Amino acid sequence: MSAFIDPAGLTPAERRVWEAFPLGEGVDFREEPASGGNPADDPAGGASWGPERTVRAEVLRALLIDGPAHDGEIAGLKLTGARITGQLDLVYGTVEQAVQLRFCHFERPLKLYGAQLRALVLSDSVLPGLRAGNLRVDGMLRLSCCRVTGPVRLQGAKISGAVFVNGARLGSPAAPDAAAGDAAAEPVLQLNHAAIGTDVWAVGLVAHGQVRLNGATVGGQVNLDDADLRVPPGETALHAETLSVGTDLRATRLRARGRVNLSGARIPHQLNLSYARLSNPGGPALRASSCVIGELWLREAAPIVGIVNLRRSQLDLLHIPPHVWPDRVRIDGLSYRTLAPHLPAEQRLPLLEREEGGYLPYVYEQLAAAYRTAGDDAAARTVQLAKLRRHRRALPRYARFWGRLQDVAVGYGYRPMRAAGWLLLLLCTGATAFALHRPPALKPAEAPGFNPVFYALDLLLPLVDFGQETAFAPRGWYQWLSYLLIATGWILATTIAAGVTRSLNRQ
Repeated sequence: MSAFIDPAGLTPAERRVWEAFPLGEGVDFREEPASGGNPADDPAGGASWGPERTVRAEVLRALLIDGPAHDGEIAGLKLTGARITGQLDLVYGTVEQAVQLRFCHFERPLKLYGAQLRALVLSDSVLPGLRAGNLRVDGMLRLSCCRVTGPVRLQGAKISGAVFVNGARLGSPAAPDAAAGDAAAEPVLQLNHAAIGTDVWAVGLVAHGQVRLNGATVGGQVNLDDADLRVPPGETALHAETLSVGTDLRATRLRARGRVNLSGARIPHQLNLSYARLSNPGGPALRASSCVIGELWLREAAPIVGIVNLRRSQLDLLHIPPHVWPDRVRIDGLSYRTLAPHLPAEQRLPLLEREEGGYLPYVYEQLAAAYRTAGDDAAARTVQLAKLRRHRRALPRYARFWGRLQDVAVGYGYRPMRAAGWLLLLLCTGATAFALHRPPALKPAEAPGFNPVFYALDLLLPLVDFGQETAFAPRGWYQWLSYLLIATGWILATTIAAGVTRSLNRQ
């Protein structure tokens, strides 16, 4: 036996574990291990378990560091349903065997800082914390369905396999009701600068406190589907700045009561927040600025409460229905190639009015470019027209008047058929008026035959001469009508030329 433990001092429960270890056999202290539904086996009540299922942490440490071995057998610690007293301290220790402590109740936090393990399974256990910064695990780390009242510290950890925190409950439910700065000062799950070989699975995670993934590198995906993250008002629920994943960050049906911060993240495939509920009243609910993301999905998500910050991010696909956007956004410098679902421009334009920085020409150009990419040139022209109308508000009064005139006449060149309509209306008005009251000829002997239609065209079109305008001179109010046709003709010609030039320059 190990020199760390006096064999005579082992309790019957501890002796069972000691004898099973070198054979790699499991020890299950539960009363009904087959069903797993006996309330007496719930680790939450493990503090009341008696000596028949109590094992000292120092016994487990002795086994893992220098336990007995049998030739031809693969040793392993496989313990289920035990109350573990004392503190399991493996700081900087090297453990060659797999460690599996399921449905266990730990009285004190585990200390695994700098330890090297083959695999660590703590599923369904209750523990007051896990201190495992710089932990090295050759296989996987399982905390599935654990209930951890204190922090889980895995900053700087290197785990070759996956990390599982599915269905885990971290932190105290009272934490979000504490004053700001109390609960959020200590994250409940910390994976800062950790290197995960494959995936981080956190489906159904409930965290009463901050989850940190700053600077973490995940070879596969991070899965936060159905997670529930809660922090005090104004605090950060998910802090994942400069997170880098190999494929996706899934968070469908995520409920985040607090800021979701993904600033600087690299997500090559999909950031999926479909059906999510993001809420941080008065502050940023989603911050994904300076990110590089393949696809951002918020399909069927609830309307976001708070601010969305996507400044300077680069996306290939942006799938956010208009009703999901909040009243305030920060989208300066946001670039995207495709918008989904494809909607009329009139449904997308209100978002650009919500930019906190005010009028930004770039956001209109980006939206127009997305519509052109989709082959919807009409929608792109609508966006460009909206841009010029928004810009007009910031101009001096005289410039606003001229802009409004161009808008009414030809829609700044993006509505050329308007000019044809005005010309047709004026032509009909002039032709009818002069047909009923023919103007007298200046030189009756030399005047051509009068034609009211071509006379009106002569007045309206400044660069066209049918010989009618110079041959006839109306009098009275018909003379004023001719002046009106000449003036409006020049205005229409000028605005058409300016608008068409601007439209051609945009193509």
